[in-house]
Amino acid sequence: MFNKNLLTHVVILAGGRGTRFWPRSRTRTPKQLLNIVGKQTMLEQTVARLRPLVPPDRIWSVTNAEQTAALKRQLPAASRKRVITEPVGRNTAAAIALAAIHIRHAAKGDALMAVLPSDQFIGEPKKYRNIVAAALDIAREPGRMVVLGIPPTRPETGYGYIERIGDPVNAGGFSAYPVRRFTEKPALSVAQEYVASGNYQWNAGMFFWRVSTFLENLERHLPKTHAELEKLATAIGTRAYDKKLRAIYPKLENISVDYAILERATQQSGAPQVFVIPAEIGWSDIGSWAAVYELLASQPDENVLAGEGHTIDASGNFLYSPGKFVAAIGVKDLVIVETPDALLIVPRDRAQDVAKLVKHLEEQKRKDLL
Repeated sequence: MFNKNLLTHVVILAGGRGTRFWPRSRTRTPKQLLNIVGKQTMLEQTVARLRPLVPPDRIWSVTNAEQTAALKRQLPAASRKRVITEPVGRNTAAAIALAAIHIRHAAKGDALMAVLPSDQFIGEPKKYRNIVAAALDIAREPGRMVVLGIPPTRPETGYGYIERIGDPVNAGGFSAYPVRRFTEKPALSVAQEYVASGNYQWNAGMFFWRVSTFLENLERHLPKTHAELEKLATAIGTRAYDKKLRAIYPKLENISVDYAILERATQQSGAPQVFVIPAEIGWSDIGSWAAVYELLASQPDENVLAGEGHTIDASGNFLYSPGKFVAAIGVKDLVIVETPDALLIVPRDRAQDVAKLVKHLEEQKRKDLL
């Protein structure tokens, strides 16, 4: 039933590790809890963008036990009571489903639900909020699910893509197109075709639906996960909850919401269920130190320093050592990041390989550096 009075709840997915931001990003202080761009942390920026739309007591976060305490310190007081801790990681379908049953319990029925990452940069927050409001308006209709798609600026092979088709639905001055399919990270030649066609958007992992719509799709496509979580739902707010969560959660399917719900929903016959709104909002997933440089550099080949320093015959460098004077002479396109116990030096075009270093540290069981 169409209900104009449904309240909106936001779910922030905040359990990632951000390994490409080592040595600043660690197990207990991952990317989303750091001030990677600007004075506020990525999580604080995410919450601040949402505050004009949703009060703190309807902002939920899903994270893990290692990060719960640090995350709560960065949230408004009312939002700290809405932190959900996963006992083990089970990918986004389970995390969102866990949040959905909690929202249903808190709302005493149905509600609108926005699912957002905790660690993205949005350069145009006002426009972003307007698009979010439009997406939620479309999602009020039972059965409809909405995703935000980022118009691609290059043939990127590291992102998933959303293909749109047909005539758009209008909401709040924005167009929402039926989704034909979701595709995962393509080869370069395929990505070039996607960008040239004009029908594809990057998948930024921002989703909107009614709680009832999501849970109905969960029951249809992941019936075992749905059944287990319905058992858990009866224990929310009781002393039995924690024990039941630890027993049930490891049994849930380890699969992303894109694969489990959205892709399958696009394959069903009948009226379109999944819609994409192209969102030009100054978006970046800030996936590496190189991406941070690109955001902060006001012109090509500029040196970006986080702290005091001086450069001579140097260009295109990102230098992070806020506690020391940094002198760079004759070097080009480097990323240098210093923390009290580690120093990273890497060419900017190899910044993605920092994740490989973290994997090496894991293999060496260097918990002191993780």
